[in-house]
Amino acid sequence: MTEQSKKWYVVRTAGSKEKKAKEYIESEIRRLKLSDDITQVIIPTEKVFTIKNGKKVSTERILYPGYIFIEANMTGEIQHVIKDVPNVAGFLTERQGKDKNDKEPVPIRPSEINRILGRMDEMMDSEEETANPFIIGEAVKITDGPFNGFDGTIEEISEDKKKLKVMVKIFGRKTLLELNFVQVVKE
Repeated sequence: MTEQSKKWYVVRTAGSKEKKAKEYIESEIRRLKLSDDITQVIIPTEKVFTIKNGKKVSTERILYPGYIFIEANMTGEIQHVIKDVPNVAGFLTERQGKDKNDKEPVPIRPSEINRILGRMDEMMDSEEETANPFIIGEAVKITDGPFNGFDGTIEEISEDKKKLKVMVKIFGRKTLLELNFVQVVKE
């Protein structure tokens, strides 16, 4: 088969079962020796960094929950193998086949899959992205540095520098401190 005859299809999965469905599809590909017909099975994800208990934590978030993407030469056999996999609900777009009960999967446009794959590559190449868990006026506790243990209130947030300006009472006087996101936790 030539690479040009392969197209991308969107497969619907049971809720929160994308990874299991991908594993099942990949095991079927190996078992039935279909690697020439199905070349890629992907779940588009992005890395999200959050701050929990003063530490930066990296988690992966699925971009399109409930869907996986398959690059395949969609013959009748391949279509039925994928539909019969546990946790797979069928293809996202289907058109009526010759038989009324027979539905044929419709590939997604090359521009769409290029946008999705490009976005995944861009996220892998981009710098760490931190979800900002802070709000102006929120009470925080300093967990690191010379003011460890002090309580304060967020006055300003600088997301591009990942810094906060926190108003702290030191010796009865209010003082504005500039701290990194990782140096404070919510109270």
